[in-house]
Amino acid sequence: MIRVMLPTHLRALAKLDGEVTLEIEGAVTQRSVLDALESRYPVLRGTIREHGTMKRRAFIRFFACEEDLSHEPPDALLPDAVASGKEPFMVIGAIAGG
Repeated sequence: MIRVMLPTHLRALAKLDGEVTLEIEGAVTQRSVLDALESRYPVLRGTIREHGTMKRRAFIRFFACEEDLSHEPPDALLPDAVASGKEPFMVIGAIAGG
């Protein structure tokens, strides 16, 4: 089981109280995790990745094992600790301001 942590506004949109657990078949990558997440919670489609390009939205970041994975290729394997469920894959809403 893969553990996914979402920011508060996305949890509210999907009507979730906490962490999401997903079953992933095959390679555990950003793409496979996000595909499974959007398949289970269709209301999240377009909130994390752009509809057409499937690229990460500008103010969304991905973290796991204290590493920023936001600029990693979507098909790169996630760390073993994430694939085993020891550590969560975190989707974070970036903060910007002046």
